[in-house]
Amino acid sequence: MAHSRRDVTVIGLGYVGLPLAVALARQFPTTGFDVDSRRIAELHDGHDRTGEIDRERLADSKLSLTASADECPPSDFYIVTVPTPIDGDKRPDLSIVEAATRTVGTMIAAAHAEGRRPIVVYESTVYPGVTEDICGPLLEKVSGLACGEDFFLAYSPERINPGDREHTIDRITKVVSGQTPEVLEDVAALYDAVTSGGVFRAASIRAAEAAKVIENAQRDINIAFMNEIAQIFGRMDLSVWDVLAAARTKWNFLPFAPGLVGGHCIGVDPYYLSHRAEELGHDPRVILAGRSTNDGMAEWVAERLHAARGDKAGSVLVLGLTFKEDVPDLRNSKVADLVEALKARGHVVTVHDPHADADEALHEYGLQLDGGALEHTYDTVLLAVPHREYLAMGADVFRERLEPGGTLADLKGALEGADWTL
Repeated sequence: MAHSRRDVTVIGLGYVGLPLAVALARQFPTTGFDVDSRRIAELHDGHDRTGEIDRERLADSKLSLTASADECPPSDFYIVTVPTPIDGDKRPDLSIVEAATRTVGTMIAAAHAEGRRPIVVYESTVYPGVTEDICGPLLEKVSGLACGEDFFLAYSPERINPGDREHTIDRITKVVSGQTPEVLEDVAALYDAVTSGGVFRAASIRAAEAAKVIENAQRDINIAFMNEIAQIFGRMDLSVWDVLAAARTKWNFLPFAPGLVGGHCIGVDPYYLSHRAEELGHDPRVILAGRSTNDGMAEWVAERLHAARGDKAGSVLVLGLTFKEDVPDLRNSKVADLVEALKARGHVVTVHDPHADADEALHEYGLQLDGGALEHTYDTVLLAVPHREYLAMGADVFRERLEPGGTLADLKGALEGADWTL
């Protein structure tokens, strides 16, 4: 660096960017930028809709917040933490990261004009090569600067797990990489200052990009195996949970479980790797087989629930819509797919979730959350997402919500005494 001070701007203040920005602001002058002005207004008011940072921590933080790129001061580090979803054809959609890159391009031009040689760090999940082959040239085009001379690239994959209070940004090991050995050390020092878990210096930017994408692909494939054996044992009228209880007594048995695979990472990232593999002429059979199994799980569950009622439609209360328990995150919720599959079979479905935002559920999935759903009775009550509030109620409370002869169903085997499980 040309000077000892480290000014940081974080672009994107969602589940990844906000915790990172708050952590960085404890050590460095940090600005958090997000194009969503409503998000910035909420954060100014002390409310984090993701539930990752509480009101007290926001109030105590020195983090500057803005929805205007022009208000971001020149910085030494620009860290991009925007989403990288897939499109309708399950291909990587880089439009958001490209838009953020264009914004950063204008920012680094201003930083360079005052004598800085900024480092642009990407945390967004991508396939190997995106940072150097796509983002770098785009930054050059927008800024008019030379990559590797006037500004530099780095990559440090995010490892945020929504709702996880143990593996937080200030405790995990951060993988870091940089365009040059000097940049690598600068980036390592930045992250090492905010996490007690230390840093791991990856051999290259591509290696760091690849490490992130296989972390989630590995989980996806293991869960796919669990879902496949659940389907096999279902044909045998054998509880997969009974089988897993026995198998888990072996010391090296991996404790994965069947279920719906949603969220922004595990259900998305493998498609980034498979896309790049296909571009290179390789057929990623294992990756795509896992994705096919997991993507079809909602349809299979709906068919089994329908069969449990003798193939007769009825009323169904679905408890939980978020992609996992105890978080408000609705991104890529496969429970929504399950609801649609039940409706397609003629069932009248009511959805309840104490964590999900009603407006977001309506906007994303066209589903109306019913806050008073537990006041009525149904032919089937399905615990789809085992939020702590539901587990505290217990099976007996839900049985009271059943019509005579109704079914209490539990997707994840979290309730004792359920009539139906995977």
